[in-house]
Amino acid sequence: VVAFPFEDIYIDRRHILHTLTKREQKIVFYFALLTASLGIGGIRAIVCPLSAYNLEDCGPKELLSFFNWFYWLINLNSAVVFVSISYIQQSVARNLGFLIPFVSVLMAMITIHMVRGEMIYKPKTDSSLLTTFGVIASALKMCCMRYHYFSGGVTNWLDHAKENYGGQYSETQVESIKSLARLFPLFAFQILYRTCIMQIPSGYYLQTMNSNLNFSGFVLPVAAMNVISIVPLLILVPILECINSCLFSSKDTGHSPTIYIVVGQLSAALSVMVAGFSEIHRKHFPQVEQTLSEEVLLVSSMPCFHLAPQYILLGVAEALVTPSCSLLSFRLVPERIRGISMHFLTLFNGAGCFMGAFFVQTAHAGTQGSWFPHLLHEGKLERFFFFLASLMMVNTLGFWTIAHRYDNLNREYTNEFRGSLPEEKLLKHKKVVKHYDSVLESSPILSPMEKT
Repeated sequence: VVAFPFEDIYIDRRHILHTLTKREQKIVFYFALLTASLGIGGIRAIVCPLSAYNLEDCGPKELLSFFNWFYWLINLNSAVVFVSISYIQQSVARNLGFLIPFVSVLMAMITIHMVRGEMIYKPKTDSSLLTTFGVIASALKMCCMRYHYFSGGVTNWLDHAKENYGGQYSETQVESIKSLARLFPLFAFQILYRTCIMQIPSGYYLQTMNSNLNFSGFVLPVAAMNVISIVPLLILVPILECINSCLFSSKDTGHSPTIYIVVGQLSAALSVMVAGFSEIHRKHFPQVEQTLSEEVLLVSSMPCFHLAPQYILLGVAEALVTPSCSLLSFRLVPERIRGISMHFLTLFNGAGCFMGAFFVQTAHAGTQGSWFPHLLHEGKLERFFFFLASLMMVNTLGFWTIAHRYDNLNREYTNEFRGSLPEEKLLKHKKVVKHYDSVLESSPILSPMEKT
């Protein structure tokens, strides 16, 4: 829909069919952004868990391999998009940059409709999102009503939602939500990391747009620089898979995913710091004129490839962090709420995007346009990058201090949720009781009074 208000969709500019004003075109554009965000959020929250449901009985090593190749395929697709569609939109026609994804999504919808029978997964009825929020609300309500009993007999505040303590939810449901609640610190530490990743379409984009994109007479599209951040992921995933296959047997789990997350977050902090030094370096070059989307801009003569290190470091971070977080979110909760756990991971990643926009707006307003200026060569964008890098270092140290609990949680999950769920304990208890009763009834030693 957004493609049609553009004039370049018509061959003869004297016969433009639409009569939309610029304000109305902006309304259409932002409405399209909203619908696109809803669609992307739904796809990210559903497709990955749906694909991994076939791996319920696999170990951590196989699951990490799955998530590695899953995100490898996604980024391979993104690399093709950034190279082809971005060039068409910037150098050929802006409307085609919207029409091509429209056609591809339409074909995808037809394909999904054809195979929908094989893609239906029905979760258990007691594992809905409403149940999750219901357990939390019930626990908070009981805590308020019985505050003076909080320290006695209850080891976790969520236990107040159990039927044994006056709540309305079973022990199995509450224990599942407790395992999900243990992951909230992990999700929270991903917010600032996702803020750093969102510098690619914000701060890094401005740096690239204000650099020399001319490469041997060919003007590179700005979005093509995103490919530089994707290449490390496309290279690292096969290398990591080879290392895991060669160094670890099928019974070994390999390195802890938390190690990958810590190293990846350090790489993200280093990337933002390098971006600050690159901004200082970019200002030392004289300015030249450059035409982008039929607009003449005054940019630095520094080649855009000088910004490659910061893109590469972010690509390394994505290759290490995203599959590991997905593994922990999927592995460390019971089967009944794994989809909900992946939904929460997506939700916190989205919160990181909002946090990035909040930082940009606050830096622009608080420094009166100095830290995030309209004209890049007149501001101090490097200070914003250094500030974000320092926050990311603190965030990494904070996660490192709690990372050990997820290694322990992995062992707890193996012992607690594989054959030790409360309902399975109850079945074992019933079997023992039946066996004990049968022994009592068949035993000739005990008298009738003793049997009673």
